[in-house]
Amino acid sequence: MSATEPVISADSHICEIEACYADIDPKFRERRPRAIFDEHAGAVLEISDLGLRIPMGLVCTGGRPPEDFGRAIGWEEIHPAGFDADERLAIQEAEGVRAEVLYPSLGMILCNHPDHDYKKACFDAYNRWLAGFCERAPERLIGVGQAAVRTIDEGIEELRAIKEQGFRSVMLPGDPAVEDYDHACYDPLWDACIDLGLPVSFHILTTKDGILDRIRGKSNLVRQINTVRGVQNILMVMVLGGVFDRHPDLRMICVEADAGWVPHFKFRLDHAYERHRHHLSTTELQRMPSAYIDENVYVTFQDDYSVKHVAGGLELGRVMWATDFPHSDGTYPHTREVIDRVTEGLGAPAREALLRGNAGALYDIPS
Repeated sequence: MSATEPVISADSHICEIEACYADIDPKFRERRPRAIFDEHAGAVLEISDLGLRIPMGLVCTGGRPPEDFGRAIGWEEIHPAGFDADERLAIQEAEGVRAEVLYPSLGMILCNHPDHDYKKACFDAYNRWLAGFCERAPERLIGVGQAAVRTIDEGIEELRAIKEQGFRSVMLPGDPAVEDYDHACYDPLWDACIDLGLPVSFHILTTKDGILDRIRGKSNLVRQINTVRGVQNILMVMVLGGVFDRHPDLRMICVEADAGWVPHFKFRLDHAYERHRHHLSTTELQRMPSAYIDENVYVTFQDDYSVKHVAGGLELGRVMWATDFPHSDGTYPHTREVIDRVTEGLGAPAREALLRGNAGALYDIPS
């Protein structure tokens, strides 16, 4: 794969604007997220019933240098490629990106909303807006629908609607409304995901653990670094709960949690299972935990340079690179330089797999 061949981003984002929720269930119209300007936080989406103001200028920093992230900016300064399909396609052309798998921004925070009815109304409205966004170029703008799963039966109906809207994956809240994800009640939902060809995505910042934990020490950076813990905890629940034994064709994606930690994480799972399952309650598995990660679980990363150092401990067919545009951890406008740095020393087949082949196969994106 040459340095100029188009790549696929397995994790990019929408920057939600108020229009994303304009088509919300009328019962929630007065409570829908509103775009306002806050003199301290700048452009924010307000969720009034929670007293939350999400600083979208800080969340969606595409094109701005890190030293400028904390400046309060107006809506007019947010990169329009976050919500305008034509602008997004222009960014893809400039960065040499063949296609992007699109996740929400505010939608990650909404996963933690305590009102599951409100959450579903927001997700449904967003999905309708996103379907229209992706219609502009359906082979380049690959949508991921959100499902609230208030009940298992309703969740299956949400999956069917997501499939009909043309989306190629489903993003679930990190903290479920019913039991936990290893509970047998979810088995029909996982079967539906398999039957519909919808890989299950769990994104960072969609759980309370790793975000609202007590911070040790004086550095607030600890909170940012902790964000990967949420999906790691979900991964343990799914593997050790025997979900992949019961559903060997299920595909799960840990989104934006990086990839360099995976080899050691596999070791820790295997070590714990081998030595401690006899005195600590757990599900009896057919294989060692690491086997399910290699077979069933995908991870995405953008600038995690450790990947090239631990490639021998990764199943490289399950690792996917991403731009994370337009977020603060994203690669824009230095995508090509980042790609060269994080894949330095990897052979051509590995580069092809990480930068294009794995995402293309998982999401059926034409080459």
